[in-house]
Amino acid sequence: MSAETVNAPVVPEGHVAIEIDGVSLVAPKGSMIIHAADKAGIPIPRFCYHDKLSIAANCRMCLVEVEKMPKPAPACATPVMDGMKVITRSEKSLKSQRNVMEFLLVNHPLDCPICDQGGECELQDLSMGYGRSVSRFAERKRVVPDEDMGPLVATEMTRCIQCTRCVRFTAEVAGTYELGGMYRGENLQIGTFDGKPLTTELSGNVIDVCPVGALTNKVFQFKARPWELTARESLGFHDALGSNLFHHIRRGEVLRTVPRDNEAVNECWLSDRDRYSHQGLYAQDRATRPMVKDGDAWREASWEEALAKAAKILRDNGADQLGVLAHPATSNEEGALLVRLAQALGTGNIDHRIAQRDLSDGAAAETFAVPVADIDHADTIVIVASNLRHELPLVHQRVRKAWTAGAKVHVVGPVDFDFSFDIASKQIVAPSQVAGALADATLRATATAGERVVVIVGALAENGAHAAAIRSAATEFATATGAALCRIPQGANAVGLSDYGVLPSARDAQAMLADARGAYVIYGIEPGLDFADTARAMKALGAAQVVAFSHYACRSTQAVADVILPIGLLPEIDATLTNLDGRQQAASAGGKLPGDARAGWRVLRALGGELGADGFDFTDLAGLRSGMQMRDVVAVAGAPAQSSGEGLEIAASVAIYRSDATVRRAAALQSHPLNLEPRAVLHPADALSLGLAEGVVGKFSTSAGTATLPVVTSDKVARGTVWVEGGHGATAPLGAGRVQAVRA
Repeated sequence: MSAETVNAPVVPEGHVAIEIDGVSLVAPKGSMIIHAADKAGIPIPRFCYHDKLSIAANCRMCLVEVEKMPKPAPACATPVMDGMKVITRSEKSLKSQRNVMEFLLVNHPLDCPICDQGGECELQDLSMGYGRSVSRFAERKRVVPDEDMGPLVATEMTRCIQCTRCVRFTAEVAGTYELGGMYRGENLQIGTFDGKPLTTELSGNVIDVCPVGALTNKVFQFKARPWELTARESLGFHDALGSNLFHHIRRGEVLRTVPRDNEAVNECWLSDRDRYSHQGLYAQDRATRPMVKDGDAWREASWEEALAKAAKILRDNGADQLGVLAHPATSNEEGALLVRLAQALGTGNIDHRIAQRDLSDGAAAETFAVPVADIDHADTIVIVASNLRHELPLVHQRVRKAWTAGAKVHVVGPVDFDFSFDIASKQIVAPSQVAGALADATLRATATAGERVVVIVGALAENGAHAAAIRSAATEFATATGAALCRIPQGANAVGLSDYGVLPSARDAQAMLADARGAYVIYGIEPGLDFADTARAMKALGAAQVVAFSHYACRSTQAVADVILPIGLLPEIDATLTNLDGRQQAASAGGKLPGDARAGWRVLRALGGELGADGFDFTDLAGLRSGMQMRDVVAVAGAPAQSSGEGLEIAASVAIYRSDATVRRAAALQSHPLNLEPRAVLHPADALSLGLAEGVVGKFSTSAGTATLPVVTSDKVARGTVWVEGGHGATAPLGAGRVQAVRA
């Protein structure tokens, strides 16, 4: 009787058969032992290895015994071979791992009781399994001086074990190359080469990849221990990606935000904007009590009184006299109720596109034509009028990943923004010429050279005075080249609000404000900074009666509102948002609502009940959701934005840490090096012709108003263009139209 192999694995093409701890496995050729072990659930200790980073093999904690090899081999850097037998728990393996752990602990400080990493430290965990109970070394431990890496990342570099995960992250993922190893031998230390703070918009991720307490969260520092915290699933609500994350809560307070793995959305990363914005939840001007205005004075009121006054305003100003304006980060549930409220009051004046100037084509947010995860595999990417690194930091990171794999990236826009990848070609032209540049035969021929082509259209296009023309040109370009058209939705839930019908059948956002209504509902909006044309918005709202559902009782809200109804922000409520892929994702309530604030859907339900409106008879969130239906609403075409005449064209992008009210109140982000002071950036030739120069103060005037701003000159800005960043009070007076610039 012949011998038979029992349970021999079938080896697919391109794979090899191996054995780890007696378990027969197949693994792809060229993969490492650690990859096969992880897939099979066989634990191998490691510090320097991270599955999103290149292999460094410098900690040696993953040493294992391989049959026929005389010395232990690092599992992270040893390729699998057919017939290979690996033993991870042999005497040789364990002795090697324990010896490595002993060396790692020789200089490590014994400060676990005061280390923020205590309780979730990889070194702490592995030392319990592989460390010795006593040390054989009597020499003094070395001390490494700390560096100030900015307002977000705290350092204690004496704890560093030189795994280089942080170095590889800034080089490979962020693309900023800000960290590195300095000196040699026992003097090796990790730090910035120039002693300056980290400038990457993804800097908080070095905290996550650090396996010890060398890099920790400066905002969270000394606030709590990990075992005191409760994790709540939530979402980033500052851009349309909808990054998955956990809020860590203690007694109702959000103390920390960390990424939640989702390969299809944000992988395992998180932008600094999403990680640190929770500070804004606790701003001094949070709306915590219902307030009503008596004459020019504000006073706190009961919910009953505030709702009664709000209901009276709406009854007195129904139909076409009422405008409903929602922030584009408003949740699906709140958006659906705003639509019901507008229908009950007989108005078609409802819109969430409050920051968009040109709605003459009736455009609304659309999902990306290709899943965001597939951008990694694109051959050609065309970025149109977008500061992508600031708009969608983790989509920018995916473009970098595609570029690393060989993709060609082309740029068309009014400003030559900084990217963390090389640009194959660029056309830096004034906003009015962007649409024409997309018709360029050379660009189209270059784009079609790739099989998988992606066109990304950004905020400078979507929110500018020439948006309709650029959208049309981008659509034509995509059709001609076979490209996937990806227009960045202008708001965290712009896609969801479009799906649920928060779009006008009568007047759009700009039309409502240009021809003032008798009353407005403003939902989640900071009126002094969130509108495309602040002067026009404040004038229209100031002359009308306004019911403000607000997160903050800020000065601009108090200046225009008659009733302020305090509502919760996303980390404080149960809600769903729809991201740029069309994924409807859920966030769960974590933070405690401040004071008497309520979830927005509860306040809308109460107001609907006060008005006796249909569709508000549900009793809980499940009841609300069961009645929600997507609506096939085609927004009416609005009037074109005025941009002709003499003067400079405006290219207005939103500053990365001034994008919404919550981010603007996050103190650490406001101290970040990327958060620049408001300024006007001109091409040197334009500045010279206007009698302006670097560092002088200029007056920049449009038909909407005048902004006094310091002048910066740069050849990265197109001729005939002035680039400003929105979200600042200093730049808010500038609306659409041409800019006249003079020296102040």
